[in-house]
Amino acid sequence: MKEHSIEHKFDKFIIAVSIVIPVVVAILFSVKLKDFGIKVEPLSFLPPIYATINGLTAIVLIVAVKAIKNGNRKLHERLMTFAIALSVLFLVMYVAYHMTSDATKFGGEGMIRFVYFFLLISHILLSIAVIPLVLVTYVRALAERFDRHKKIAKITYPIWLYVAVTGVIVYLMIAPYYVY
Repeated sequence: MKEHSIEHKFDKFIIAVSIVIPVVVAILFSVKLKDFGIKVEPLSFLPPIYATINGLTAIVLIVAVKAIKNGNRKLHERLMTFAIALSVLFLVMYVAYHMTSDATKFGGEGMIRFVYFFLLISHILLSIAVIPLVLVTYVRALAERFDRHKKIAKITYPIWLYVAVTGVIVYLMIAPYYVY
């Protein structure tokens, strides 16, 4: 039962992180450094970088799943840890960009506007939902509860992949409207 206690040892941490990250991001998203008299140039170079990080995350997730299906647990483990690191890096850059830059309005019209907002809203909502899923999935692997890990990974993987891919699509759709 040692593994079981390791798994539950992180329950409060996972709940806290799953609440704190979206709340802090929402707060920081509305904070503009210039409003506090801090003179900083807009970090307008970041969106293509963090969109690339999203794309790389998607590739890493696909390769990681392929690795575990081929029985390469060590590679899978390393790739999944790398995917989490990429997601954290994305988040830091995303917040930094929005703290230094004004929001970009999507300029598309007609059906493309509905497609864009559907993708954007589903991306945002699922990016919040995927936080506890990733953490629980990761902790179950660390606790060597691979039966339980595999069950939740079947839910986590497609959601995380969707978030990573739609992050790139949303960026490509809004990129023409960025003011550099």
